[in-house]
Order: sequence, then C-alpha cells, then structure tokens
Amino acid sequence: MQDDMSGFATSPVPAEREKKMAEALAGRSVVLVGMMGAGKSAVGRRLAGRLGLEFRDADTEIEEAAQKTISEIFASDGEAFFRDKERRVIARLLACDKPIVLATGGGAYMNEETRTLIARCGISIWLKAELDVLMRRVRRKPTRPLLQTPDPEGTLRKLIEVRYPIYAGADVTVLSRDVAQETVLEDVVTALEHHLSTERSDKPA
Repeated sequence: MQDDMSGFATSPVPAEREKKMAEALAGRSVVLVGMMGAGKSAVGRRLAGRLGLEFRDADTEIEEAAQKTISEIFASDGEAFFRDKERRVIARLLACDKPIVLATGGGAYMNEETRTLIARCGISIWLKAELDVLMRRVRRKPTRPLLQTPDPEGTLRKLIEVRYPIYAGADVTVLSRDVAQETVLEDVVTALEHHLSTERSDKPA
C-alpha cells in the first residue's frame, strides 16, 4: 500500500477474495462512520488497500479546501459552518465516477441528507467503540474541538447517547477495540463480505 500527502491510498493488486468483494460493490463506495477515535481513518486506509480502491478522508478534504485545520474552522467560523462544509465535501466525494473508501468525521452521519446520500451511493460501516476505548484514544489528540470542555469524558458520553442510535442505522457494525488494527480490519472485511453475500442471496432469481 502506498500513501501520499493528499490523504488517500491504493493497492494495485487486491487478492481474489477482495476482487470479488470490489466487484460486488457494483460501483458503490464504502463509507466508515462512527465517533472520533473509533479508528475510521486508520482502518479505512488499510481497507482501501485490500480492496484496491482509493481512500479519502473527509476531514482532510475539508482542511485542504479551507486551508485551515478543523480546530481553526470551529474557532473562526463555528460548528454550523463546519457541518455545512462537511456535508458538501462528502457529497462531492461520493459523486465521483469510481467507488472509494471514505472515512467521515464523527458528526457527519448525523446529517439526514448525508445519510440518504451514503445509503444511495455506498455501504456504511459503523466502527463502534466503547467509551473507555474512545477516551484512551482521544486523549492522544487533545485538539479535538468538541472536547474542549471542562469535562471531556462527560461530553463524549453525551455525544455517544445522541449519536449511537443514529449510527445503528448503518448497513454494517463492527466493534473497534484495543487490538491490532489488522485484527479490526479483518473483522471489517469479513463483515462487509457477509453483507455483500447477503445482498446477493436476497436478490430475486
């Protein structure tokens, strides 16, 4: 797998199993959703490599378009501005002529228009993680704008309460936990393969 500064990765020779999965996607993208710290970008890059697809990170795309970091956008323009830009960037990415693996920001799937677009153009995979796992991970990146509060853990807990019922509508759910990333990746590949197989079996003959 080869990474470059634009934030996407590809693999030129996916294995036979992954070739069949890519074909079964039938032009659809794979969209990773979930909370900050769930591992969407790390797993997404590896998944793209396995499937031979391009990887894109919505937050990276937003930062490049705005020439600002996410934290700077929140500080200068506010969350409403960021969410609108996020919605438009994801719409642009999913309007591409070829399928991609897309990692979205934690709040992206809360937008109904974005959820509808993802359902039409892709398969959504929720990387679900428990509160303690997320807290251990987000502490490593203290610049996350939504956690700039006196009680980051309490804020994260409230976000989980609001967002998890919405995330639960994703096509596939995979548990993100503190194991090797390759282990979670294999769980994602297996779950996606099962979903695609079920789709085929549900189609009328």
